[in-house]
Parts: sequence; structure tokens; C-alpha cells
Amino acid sequence: MNKVREYFCKMKGTGQCPPRVSTSEIFWSWLGAFVGIIAVGLLHYRLVDGTGLLLIVGSFGASAVLIYGAPAGPLSQPRNLVGGHVLSALIGVVCYQLLTPHLWLAAALAVATAIALMHLTRTLHPPGGATALIAVIGGPEIHDLGYWYILLPVGSGALIMLLVAVLINNIPASRRYPAFWV
Repeated sequence: MNKVREYFCKMKGTGQCPPRVSTSEIFWSWLGAFVGIIAVGLLHYRLVDGTGLLLIVGSFGASAVLIYGAPAGPLSQPRNLVGGHVLSALIGVVCYQLLTPHLWLAAALAVATAIALMHLTRTLHPPGGATALIAVIGGPEIHDLGYWYILLPVGSGALIMLLVAVLINNIPASRRYPAFWV
């Protein structure tokens, strides 16, 4: 009975909500996210076509929160951003290719395997789980890309967002990015 009580007591939490960040930090987070996402979107219009936004993978929104909103965090660093997305994209495409008739299984296997491999390679980036999932459930536009999904949109998009993060996050004196490269 004590084990059960101990288990549920873990769910109380031990800390408090962090304080609100400064208006300056909010501005730089907003600017980085805006420029990063618009840069990826412009790449789509220039390289693919003037309709839709296939190259803006949904998981890039979550990456923007990390690399522009919490640039000092370990999961926001370049190794994690690029490595996590590219590795997860590869896993997602492989799972889709091997398990197409069983998308429910492919989806679960892609996310779980991506997490495990990101841990093993020290590239854990939470949006990577979504990148793997999108490769499986993304629909015909994504599926038609096949293994190109890894390079375009995922790899190129992550690199563009990284470039913007390095440029924008180092403008204010209060920020320094990255904390580490490898």
C-alpha cells in the first residue's frame, strides 16, 4: 500500500511555476520564430510552388518554441535540433515503408524508436517525435517524398531554422546561442 501511495505522491510535483520572462525575451522569441518560420516558408515558395506549405513540417512549430523561446536549454541546441529531426525523419520513413498496411503500428513504432535513438545518439529533441509521426500519417504529399522527406523538408528546414537561431539569438546581450555544437 505504501508503494501505491508513494507512486501517487510523485504526481504532486516538487517545484513552482517559473517566473514570467522579460518583455525583451518575449520580443526576441517572437522575432526568431517569425523569421525562422517565414524563411522555411519562403524556401517552399521558391523551390516547390506557390501553393500550400508542404515544407513547413508541423513539428517545426515546436522546434521554434525551443530554439527561439528557450535557446539555452539542452534540447534546443544545434546537435539536438538537426540530429533529432533528421534521425526521426529517417525512422518515420522506414516505418511507413515497412508497415504501410498497418499505419497504427507504424506510427507507434516510429515515435517510440525515434525517442530511443535520439536518446542513444544524445540528440533528444521533442519535436523529433512529431517529425517521425508526420512521416507516417502525413498523407500523400509527404508519402510521395519518400526518403527525400529526410532532406527536404526536414533537414533543410532544420538547418534554416538553426541559421536564424544563431543570428537572432546572439543579437541581445541577454542571449547566447548555442550553448554547445556537438
